[in-house]
Amino acid sequence: ISNWKVSPAGHAYFTLKDAGSQIDAVIFRNRLSPLKFTPESGLEVIVSGLVTVYEKRGNYQIVCEVMQPKGLGALQLAFEQLKAKLQDEGIFDEAHKKPLPMLPRRIGIVTSPTGAAIRDMLHVLNRRFANIHVLLYPARVQGVEAAPEIVEGIRTLDALGVDVMIVGRGGGSLEDLWPFNEEMVVRAVYEAQTPIISAVGHEVDFTLTDFAADYRAPTPSAAAEVVVKEQQVLCEQVRGLR
Repeated sequence: ISNWKVSPAGHAYFTLKDAGSQIDAVIFRNRLSPLKFTPESGLEVIVSGLVTVYEKRGNYQIVCEVMQPKGLGALQLAFEQLKAKLQDEGIFDEAHKKPLPMLPRRIGIVTSPTGAAIRDMLHVLNRRFANIHVLLYPARVQGVEAAPEIVEGIRTLDALGVDVMIVGRGGGSLEDLWPFNEEMVVRAVYEAQTPIISAVGHEVDFTLTDFAADYRAPTPSAAAEVVVKEQQVLCEQVRGLR
């Protein structure tokens, strides 16, 4: 891509070049806005579309229907682009991270009410500290509706004044975990006054929410273990001090 320009109407006009040739191209707003990555000059892409004639100048151009980054998946590129942008803003700075409470009275959880993650977390919490108070905000954790629901859950529990919050879900593909890479979710985590533990997927899965949260747990079960110390251990410490 070279000479990338987006018009006030939201259409993008640019030139597609390779080693030996070039052709004008356009991608209209209805095809551009759903792209997960941000096209820009210098990016190598593969496009498909219709070759037409721009009658005002008599030039051939490609009207792009599909655009994919070359060699790198669109979601992975979107992840890297947004990560760089938020990093430059200081969203991931260690100085912003809040300490977790030693023994929270109320734990807020934003996740699916029907998934394995909530069952695992409640099992661990009951085993380690049976009388802890848990508030669950049920939210979809997959699909296009998920990100707004997760944001609403974070803001609702933050306003209710829970002592600590766990935000997450079980494992899945990059597409499944994508709501936790959405900018609105990352910013909601960053802006919350409540300390937040991100618990998304398995140990090998990383999302942008992990970088913005105050603590990243490798799994939902691990988040539940981190958030409360074992009741027995605390009782023994009290007895020892007495």
